[in-house]
Amino acid sequence: MERGDRFDHPLIERYASQDMARLFSPRARHGAWRDLWICLAEAEQRLGFPVTGEQIQALRDHRDTFDWARVAELEKELRHDVMAHVHHYGELAPAAKPIIHLGATSCFVTDNGDLVIYRQALRLLERRLAACIHNLSEFATQWRAQPCLGYTHFQVAQPVTVGKRACLWAQDLALDLDEVRRVAAWLPFRGVKGTTGTQATFLLLAGGDHQKVAELDRLVTEGMGFDKSIPVSGQTYTRKIDWTIHQALSSIAQSASKFANDMRLLSHEGEIEEPSESKQIGSSAMAYKKNPMRCERVSSLARYVIEAANTSAHTAATQWLERTLDDSAIRRIALPESFLAIDGILMLIENVTKRLVVYPKVIEKKLSEQLPFLATEEILMAGVEAGGDRQDLHERVRVHSRAAAHAVKAEGKANPLMELIAQDPVFAAIKDRLPDLMQPSRFVGRCAEQVDAFVAQEVAPRLDGVDLDGMAGDLRV
Repeated sequence: MERGDRFDHPLIERYASQDMARLFSPRARHGAWRDLWICLAEAEQRLGFPVTGEQIQALRDHRDTFDWARVAELEKELRHDVMAHVHHYGELAPAAKPIIHLGATSCFVTDNGDLVIYRQALRLLERRLAACIHNLSEFATQWRAQPCLGYTHFQVAQPVTVGKRACLWAQDLALDLDEVRRVAAWLPFRGVKGTTGTQATFLLLAGGDHQKVAELDRLVTEGMGFDKSIPVSGQTYTRKIDWTIHQALSSIAQSASKFANDMRLLSHEGEIEEPSESKQIGSSAMAYKKNPMRCERVSSLARYVIEAANTSAHTAATQWLERTLDDSAIRRIALPESFLAIDGILMLIENVTKRLVVYPKVIEKKLSEQLPFLATEEILMAGVEAGGDRQDLHERVRVHSRAAAHAVKAEGKANPLMELIAQDPVFAAIKDRLPDLMQPSRFVGRCAEQVDAFVAQEVAPRLDGVDLDGMAGDLRV
């Protein structure tokens, strides 16, 4: 079948990096299986099982040789993917054929192999998260003191700064980074547990020596780079582990969607935009348009990951006794796709945050239009300090605010509130102070100081020692 006649997965063709796609490729997955078979054989030989050095060397010599057509032919015949690879490996290394998969069940390679790949994928996401946080921290520092309107309920609220708002985005991603690191460090190995987790076959091979079987489990676990295996299992490792991984991915998707949605709102307001290319087209019909397409893509992919995570919850909830195979098909799809989607999401965020476009004049104009309303409490307190009666001043502010709001909303005029207050004799004592009371920097509290503290105390320690070179993904669309 020619490429134009088959489905091309968008996560591979458009969004995820080649690094992440390679981790979930057949070569990587089945290469991990072969590493497990080699590691098992080495441990078995060390403990006196019937495995020779010649057989282990044969496995090593053919570790990277694959005939995918032959594997497909065997799987069609045997209706079993693991046994197809066992037979293929045996054909390549006939001397080792008798001991490949010795004592093991299919989940020895499928479950353990998946855990090897998941941990590598988490480590890649760790670096991508760090790159995004780095960009946001630099952006926050640059704009630490730039006052802008705050929004609650997407209605005008007390001013913040552009940099302080960026710290909200960075903080969410920093918490995600913590969780990705925790899960990657915690992730246990399934180990050498046998068909239903009893290790009965290995006990038979070990001549009834329980200590030897326990040592086999330890040797293979350490040989594959893990410091622990799960204490007990059925045929599979508990699918709660998949749910834990998927929760971490969903959490990143949630943070990413929050950032992307905020950017889309700010783009509408004309305050901050994602970068665009010189020949980028926003609409086939409306040539003037400049859409937040990358952030929209983040929102879209994040929605998928959040929903896909629920499949791991359902799988964990419906495993029967020692296992049931209804976990297999969905795990082949939902977990790899979620890793690929998060990889694409973080490349998009890294790209956007590296070149965010800020429009200070628009920000200042919008702030100046609303600041008179936001400054009324300062004006009221200044009037009381100058000897005025609070209740009288409050009533005059209320009346003038109503009139100003009508002028702005109903008549489309510039905000006249400061003029109305300046002309009112009740405020004569503070008339000359009004311009100073209207300085935006008076209303942003400790925003700039919060940015400095966040970058120094939260970002810097998390990124210390992280290699960010080469993390700028090449966006294809």
